[in-house]
Amino acid sequence: MNYSKLLTSVYECFRFRKSVIRYSFVLLIFFQLCLVCSGMAPDGFRAAVVKIDITPDEPQMMAGYGARTVKSTGVHDRIFHRIVVFDNGIEQFIIVSSELGKFSPSVYDQVAEQLQKQYGINPINFWWSYTHTHAAPQVGPPGLSGISSPDNKNYKDDNYTAFLKRKLIEGIIVARQKLEPARLGVGWGFSQANINRRALDVDGKATIGLNPDGAVDRRIGMLRIDKEDGSPLVLIVNYPIHGTVMGPENLEISGDAPGVVSEYVEQNIGAPVLFINGAAGDLAPIYSVYPNPKEGHLSEFRVLLGDKILEANRKISTTKGEVTLVTGSIIVETPRKAGLNWPADLGKYTSTSKTGTNMILLPVRFLKINEDIVIWSAPLELFCEISNEIRDSSPFPYTFYFGYTNGHMRYLVTEPAWKQGGYEPSVSPFSPSAGRDLTESVVGYLQGEIRSKHEKQ
Repeated sequence: MNYSKLLTSVYECFRFRKSVIRYSFVLLIFFQLCLVCSGMAPDGFRAAVVKIDITPDEPQMMAGYGARTVKSTGVHDRIFHRIVVFDNGIEQFIIVSSELGKFSPSVYDQVAEQLQKQYGINPINFWWSYTHTHAAPQVGPPGLSGISSPDNKNYKDDNYTAFLKRKLIEGIIVARQKLEPARLGVGWGFSQANINRRALDVDGKATIGLNPDGAVDRRIGMLRIDKEDGSPLVLIVNYPIHGTVMGPENLEISGDAPGVVSEYVEQNIGAPVLFINGAAGDLAPIYSVYPNPKEGHLSEFRVLLGDKILEANRKISTTKGEVTLVTGSIIVETPRKAGLNWPADLGKYTSTSKTGTNMILLPVRFLKINEDIVIWSAPLELFCEISNEIRDSSPFPYTFYFGYTNGHMRYLVTEPAWKQGGYEPSVSPFSPSAGRDLTESVVGYLQGEIRSKHEKQ
């Protein structure tokens, strides 16, 4: 703040006072001076993190692979909400990573509405991601999963879902009370723990398998928040990988690869790790769909991915200073798949065009941090080719995609994938034009609107 200009403004207003407006301005400036002098002016960058156990204490039906006929039989490793709050004195932003398989956008909306009503938190500043482990409890209502996977349509466990939401809100309240001065750092890592899972046959048709020649994204996006003394407070890790090391035969609760890796890195750095999945729609772990953790080499992902995170983390340096937080959102309108039914709980996510075409209203969120970091998110299982193209077209050197965020609207695939067929297009609610619609909308926003928002501040 330029105090010389502030005092000059006060003087000029007294000298040339001619209206009530000038008196009001004087009072506003005087109040601001009082805040500065009393130490009540907005603090610099602060942050806090909370980790909450959400492991069920009784057997649950498990998400992923369609509805299973029996409930979970035990716990391999515990699952958690991890919550981080950023605050720069002007904006407060909340990011949550939950070790869950999926949940409908309506579940996110219920929590966001409660946070806004009771605590004044703007939904645009609240992002709730899930790691997409296929070894976590189902969360109802099923939303679009109930349309594409009919076995799931009637599942709804009110008790666990209510427990999950309650724990999340409690954790956010605690985190907001724990804010402390913090430092920010950013970096990239690299890991070959994933592989394209769209196996192509001689006829050009795809099935779920392993495709070493397929498109892939192996970058690890990393944000580190340190305490004022430079010790780690929280590490946010962004990497695309399906939580499918263990297959449908597994009936033990687990965070799968994202959960095991998070715990391993936490033990090594002494701070919580938020694992945020990326564009993993067509990316599997290199050991995938095994009947149990041992056969799936689950522990080895601590080396394959965990050690690569630790290596990249050592290269990140955090710095003190002001942190700008600029938020934004767009709705991408794109046609629904022809003949697709639509779940009742997602009425706000669809519309009908003037020509009678049923459209999907896809919410996309943005967070710009300082001049070089931008994060965009969507409630999708996105193919990595789309995320890669957007990152390559972005004017920001650190462009991260947070997938599986604020709900689950199934797969959004590339146009060539529609011709290849296979599982992902068969359950997608979108049409072949969706990939291009999303890419053009996001790139346009990154190159235009969010840039101009920062320049105005």
